[in-house]
Amino acid sequence: MGKERLERVQLLIGEEKTNLLETKCVLVAGVGGVGSYAAEALARTGIGKLILVDKDVVSESNLNRQIMATHDTIGIGKCIAMKERIHSYNPDCEVICKEVFLDKENIEMVQETDFVIDAIDTVTSKIDLMEICQKKGIPFISSLGMGNRLDPSKVVIKNLFETSGDPLARSVRSLVRKRGLNEDIKVLFSSEKPIVQNKEVNPEGETRKDRIPPASVIFVPAEAGLLAASYAIRVLIGGQQDE
Repeated sequence: MGKERLERVQLLIGEEKTNLLETKCVLVAGVGGVGSYAAEALARTGIGKLILVDKDVVSESNLNRQIMATHDTIGIGKCIAMKERIHSYNPDCEVICKEVFLDKENIEMVQETDFVIDAIDTVTSKIDLMEICQKKGIPFISSLGMGNRLDPSKVVIKNLFETSGDPLARSVRSLVRKRGLNEDIKVLFSSEKPIVQNKEVNPEGETRKDRIPPASVIFVPAEAGLLAASYAIRVLIGGQQDE
């Protein structure tokens, strides 16, 4: 590793904590608008190992907001494209690609990590992820709805049960209670009221999300991804979990 690459990181957190980050592993579930920026920030800050989980490929519709999405990466798996990008500036970061849909069949991979960032859309998978992290004592943060919004300054870290006005948060809260999980759950939350998106883009889509995808621009998901990475780093170097 070049001596200068993490020089500014060391100036901020010190050599000891910078070296500590090189021993840590973070799993990023979902390498989209939120997850790609989280992975980018973690790799640039010196995390030693990343596990990226996403079964999708880069599409043209990702070009407006996902950091690894370029015309050259269209059709390539999102995890693979992100790994290649990371290695273009940090070849020392070990990047493991899991090109799967996260579910109960493979969720045990979480045990290999020191921190988990949940940037997936499927509610049941989010709950499964929260459940295993709580069971194994792995710190994590979960992203709520970032689509249909424009103002990045509205994104904050809150307890799940202190959020309001987010349909995804409402569903997650209900399932957390049904599963009997610990309700002390840190989430990335936007207080901005989402626009109502009803335009049918793909009438042949199997799900509502396929038919009517959420509107999204770079500002809000990128902010959430950077905030998630910052929170992960702070927890890993000093146990900071309060906002």
